[in-house]
Amino acid sequence: MTKAELIDKIYGLQFDLTKKEAEQVVTAVFEAIRDEVADNGRFSFPGFGTFTTRTRQARTGRNPRTGGTIKIAASKTVGFKPAPKFKDAL
Repeated sequence: MTKAELIDKIYGLQFDLTKKEAEQVVTAVFEAIRDEVADNGRFSFPGFGTFTTRTRQARTGRNPRTGGTIKIAASKTVGFKPAPKFKDAL
């Protein structure tokens, strides 16, 4: 599903929102999630799952073009763990 499809779905739920307002709601929700994970390292939504920051350690990788080894610096990434209710729905 794309952002546009999500906006159309929310618009179609008849909450008396215009399409522009539905887009603003979707954008605001995802920005709030992003900000919470960036600031506090965690965002949890019961019944859906939990987003957390994870640290990847520095490691040695391989350049696929040349086959030579390269050093990959440590970095942060976002992890997601689905709630059991969400996993069972799959």
